[in-house]
Amino acid sequence: MYIITAVTLAQPFGYRYHICDYTTNYTRNSTYESNLNTTLTALPITNSGLGYFNCSNGQGSDRVKSFALCRGDINQDVCLNCLNLSIVNLLQLCPNQKGAVIYSDYCFLLYSNQDLTGNNQILSRVYLWNVQNTSDSWFNGSPGPLLRELRAKAAAGGPLRKFASGNTTTGPDLATIYGLVQCTPDLSGLGCGECLDEAINKFSTSEYNGQIGGRIVQPTCNFRYEIYRFFNSSNNMVIPPPPSPPLSSSPSPTNFPPSSSGISTRTIVIIIIIIVSVIVILTPIFIFISLKKRKQTSSTEIIENICKAESLQYKFSLVKAATNDFSDANKLGRGGFGAVYKGTLADGQDIAVKRLAKDSGQGDIEFKNEVVLMAKLQHRNLVRLLGFSMEGSERLLVYEYLPNASLDQFIFDQTKCTILDWEKRYKIIRGVAKGLMYLHEDSRLRICHRDLKASNILLDAELNAKIADFGMARLFKPEETQGDTSRIVGTYGYMAPEYAMHGQFSVKSDVFSFGVLMLEMVTGQKNQCFHRGESIEDLLSFAWKNWRNRTVIKIIDPTLKSGSGSLSDVIKSTHIGLLCVQENVVDRPTMASVVLMLNDFSLSLPVPSEPAFFLHSKTDPEMPLFHEHGSLANSNGLANSTIPKSSQFSANDVSISEIVTR
Repeated sequence: MYIITAVTLAQPFGYRYHICDYTTNYTRNSTYESNLNTTLTALPITNSGLGYFNCSNGQGSDRVKSFALCRGDINQDVCLNCLNLSIVNLLQLCPNQKGAVIYSDYCFLLYSNQDLTGNNQILSRVYLWNVQNTSDSWFNGSPGPLLRELRAKAAAGGPLRKFASGNTTTGPDLATIYGLVQCTPDLSGLGCGECLDEAINKFSTSEYNGQIGGRIVQPTCNFRYEIYRFFNSSNNMVIPPPPSPPLSSSPSPTNFPPSSSGISTRTIVIIIIIIVSVIVILTPIFIFISLKKRKQTSSTEIIENICKAESLQYKFSLVKAATNDFSDANKLGRGGFGAVYKGTLADGQDIAVKRLAKDSGQGDIEFKNEVVLMAKLQHRNLVRLLGFSMEGSERLLVYEYLPNASLDQFIFDQTKCTILDWEKRYKIIRGVAKGLMYLHEDSRLRICHRDLKASNILLDAELNAKIADFGMARLFKPEETQGDTSRIVGTYGYMAPEYAMHGQFSVKSDVFSFGVLMLEMVTGQKNQCFHRGESIEDLLSFAWKNWRNRTVIKIIDPTLKSGSGSLSDVIKSTHIGLLCVQENVVDRPTMASVVLMLNDFSLSLPVPSEPAFFLHSKTDPEMPLFHEHGSLANSNGLANSTIPKSSQFSANDVSISEIVTR
């Protein structure tokens, strides 16, 4: 069965349709998945020079065949951007199907393990149309002749590009109709003409032939017509209007007399107009390309840069030897994506190695996401990435080794918690705040971590805090302040309410997680729930009730009451933590404000409002509390698709993965 689904994606690349082949699925970490990832990674660098991409990989039933085509009138930057976004989104839309195709306004992408000819249903024809009607014969009388003339020009386009666009003016009201046709360049001229002929004829005899705009999309050829200009006019071929009556031999009033130099004034004016026009047209194009190259690096270029960075890449055999073949004796712990091991390189340097579990859910996209981010980020309160290794199905991340492991192993341990007096805890809080401020505001990237928690705060020999685990981080564009997703990821208890319930996240989501972490540092209690006598309390409601009743002393970790440090400073830190976990996103401070509050206790702080409560007494802490459905509609008048917005939670030390687009 082949299913066509219409959805609205977050990325603005003109998405229209996708088709998943649900008859042939692949399993995670299979040979086919590896071949698919390799093929799609290499596809953007197989450009023919005019927007056609073709790449295959593997053998037999595991062979992946893929190709993509950009619309013939767009520039290379737009083409590559469309292709890269299509790759990411198609892997989300068809997460384990062996065949799929996605169409957008600027490009299409297809991959399959079957022959891309004959009865392969991925090659199915898709009709799109404008909902406004005219007469039933309107297509045959107006757009039809235009498209048939363009068909001949596209078929004669040669082996590199078979594309034509243009317009014509017809009818008593002199309406202008714009049309575009295109074939994949691997088709012969005859094959292109036959493909377009069949598509145009199918449309002309269909129920859609009375629409003022329409198109057919299929991988081999496509056409589109509208009553407005929808293509880049600088690259189109304009069809001339019907010839005018011949001019009389008498001079026209607009003719110029010849100049004395032998070159007419009219010729000089035309030359000047052409030169000025070229300058006017090319200048903004050069500026745009220059800015684009400085501002954006395609995902393909990022991946190539990683692979070429020899200083970051480790041989798998060296890391395997350093960890004593990933022995249990060297295991430091286990996270959401796999186990972490201590290793010692041949030169005596200690390292921490995250070995991604083959069934962890973190694929190559998340892996590269973390590598790219960590390689670019340099801050004393972020864990330093030393390198990585990719060999076969193995994916390793090599970090600096931090001897004191993670924060949760101290504050939630009845013995170790005494090591962290208030002075040390406050130092850790300030370090985490500075690291987050760097991610949100001070680095050249703007990053939302999305999984800040005690187990992702590592401690070095001097108990300095370092934020770790960027596998679920999201990169914001300079103009963006928030994002949204239909799949919730993160850790139960640390997630902000607007994210857990609606999938909306921003840097203020990290602020909420930081507030929860601060309250854990003050109380010594986990955020999920804890026992007080016979009742069960959740941390936020417990802290808020005692703040409201002016009994904050009751929530403070007993080990802090007898230790060094000012009790008033502990109470003020509780105040800051409650400001961070307020339900209203706008009310939460920025991390820059938090850092200021932590460094200057003479500041007068606003009164916090009631926080969002995730867990109330007698509630099962393992039960997801939020589940919503969102209706997403397309832009072509099709029936809405109702897609569940899943709220998935994990235990305090386990993360859930998501395939992310940047």
